[in-house]
Amino acid sequence: MGHWIRLDTPHGQISAWKAEPAQPARGALVVVQEIFGVNRHIRGVAEGFAADGYVALAPAYFDPIESGVELDYDDAGIAKGRQLIAQLGLEAAHAITASAADALAGDGKVGTVGYCWGGTVALLAALRLGLPSVSYYGARNVPFLSEPAKAPVMFHFGEYDKSIPPEAVQQHRDRLPQMDVYTYPAGHGFSCDARADYEPASAGLARERTLEFFARHLA
Repeated sequence: MGHWIRLDTPHGQISAWKAEPAQPARGALVVVQEIFGVNRHIRGVAEGFAADGYVALAPAYFDPIESGVELDYDDAGIAKGRQLIAQLGLEAAHAITASAADALAGDGKVGTVGYCWGGTVALLAALRLGLPSVSYYGARNVPFLSEPAKAPVMFHFGEYDKSIPPEAVQQHRDRLPQMDVYTYPAGHGFSCDARADYEPASAGLARERTLEFFARHLA
C-alpha cells in the first residue's frame, strides 16, 4: 500500500504518493498525473506499477498553487484542471519531474509515465532529462517534437480522441521515427477506468506494451 511523502522541489516542498514493491525493485517510475490531480485513479496507477516491481512516485504537481487537489472527471473538474495547469506551466512541471527522479535515484534506473497533460510532461523528461518515458495521449506534445530526444519514448493514442487529430499523431511518427507510436480504437483517456472513454482492451494492451518498454529500458 502506498503512502504520502514530502518531496523537495525548486517550487517548494510538495506531497507525492509513493508505492513500493514487495520484492526488490526492478527500477523506478515517476507517475505524472492528468489535469485532475493525484486522485484515486493516479494513486491506483502507482500501486499497479509497484505490483509489477517498480518503485512508483506520483508528485502532486499542483501543490505549489493549491494543495490536496483531487478533481472529478466532469466539466467543473476539467475547467479547474485546465486553470491549474495554465498557472503552473510546463517548465515548473518539468522541474518537479526532475526533483522526483532525483529522489528515486537510489531505487535503480528511473523512467516516467504520464497521462493526458502528464503525457507531455513525460515526453519532456525523455527529451531533456534522458529518462525513458511513456506518454499516454499527450495533447500538448507537438510543439516539442523537434527537440532531440535523449532517451526513448513510447506513445499511446486513441483513434477517436477529439483533442488529438490523426495528423498530430502522424507528426510523432514523422519527427520521431525511431520511437514507438501506437493507436487504439478508443477515445481520450482510454486507460483511465474512472472516465467515460475507458476502453479495457485498449488499456490492457497499452499497459502490456508499457511494461515491456520499461523492462527493456530500465533493466
